[in-house]
Amino acid sequence: MNKAIEQLKELNKQSSPMRLAAEEWNEPWQILISTILSARTRDEITIPIAEKLFRIYPTVKDLANAKLEDVQKIIKPINFYRTKSKNIINCAKTLVNTYNGRPPVDFNELIKLPGVGRKTANVFLSEMGENTIGVDTHVSYISRKLGWTRSKNPEKIENDLKKLFPKKYWKKINPILVRFGKTYTSKRIKDKILQRIRNL
Repeated sequence: MNKAIEQLKELNKQSSPMRLAAEEWNEPWQILISTILSARTRDEITIPIAEKLFRIYPTVKDLANAKLEDVQKIIKPINFYRTKSKNIINCAKTLVNTYNGRPPVDFNELIKLPGVGRKTANVFLSEMGENTIGVDTHVSYISRKLGWTRSKNPEKIENDLKKLFPKKYWKKINPILVRFGKTYTSKRIKDKILQRIRNL
């Protein structure tokens, strides 16, 4: 366990500081919508588009009442923008109608929302201060390279990491591993550093 914590700290040291898509929003609904938008899209593309979206629709009610084609135009540079446009409008509607505009801080309730899967729910919850681990491609790849898991299944990886790390580290894992993954775009350099960290 101590070795894994040391490795996590080293990954953090080796990473460039950068804003991730779920971070630095004023409202919980903005955190959730931005996280939905960021799925399989780079944060540096997602963040300015989410900022534009929230300028045009400053409240969750405004977004719930948005026209589909208007939202599609705004978020077009984002991957799967057609599906995501439907999802974020429907998600906003559900938040307004069922949750008084505030996303539930509960995993099982979150995954019922349009566009919210396991990873999105966990990333949102960790931003809200809950001890959870969002497993995306960066977390999956780095965890296997460091021997923290052998699995490629996100839920299994999440459970392996929860067994390996004390609870207080859970919400730090996704942002640290994502920043590390985004810092080194060259696979060769990334793997070289991961090999060194694995041998700590």
